[in-house]
Amino acid sequence: MVVEREGIVLNKVLILNKLAFKFEKLKVWQKAVDLSDNIDKLTKQFPKDEIFILTSQIKRAADSVSLNIAEGSTGQSNPEFRKFLGYALRSNIEVVSCLYLAQRRKYLDDETFARLYQNCEEILVMINALRNTLT
Repeated sequence: MVVEREGIVLNKVLILNKLAFKFEKLKVWQKAVDLSDNIDKLTKQFPKDEIFILTSQIKRAADSVSLNIAEGSTGQSNPEFRKFLGYALRSNIEVVSCLYLAQRRKYLDDETFARLYQNCEEILVMINALRNTLT
C-alpha cells in the first residue's frame, strides 16, 4: 500500500518500520525537496527557448540541494557530511541567483520571487545550523 505523508509518497511498510534512510528524517532535506518541486512547477512557465539554458540550470541546482544533503548524510563521517552540506549550500545560492535572472527576464512575478527566495533563505539557515552541529 502506498501512502502520502508531507507531500512524499511512501510505501506503508516504510512508515510502519521507520524511514529507511537517515536523510529522510532531516527537515532541511524535506524543505529542499519541496523547493525542487516548486522550481519544477515554476520552470514549466519559462519560455521554450530557455529549456537548455536557465530552465535546466535552475532545476539542476534545486535538485542538487536535496541530493547533496542525502548523499552526505548516509554512511559518511562528520567532515565528509559537512563537505556535502557545503555543496548543498552553494547549490541553494545558485538557485537564488537563477531566481534573480528569471525575475529580470520577467519569467516570474515579485510575489513568486519573494516566496521562493524565502524558501531558499530558510534552507540556507537550516544547512548552516546543521553544519555547525558537525564539528
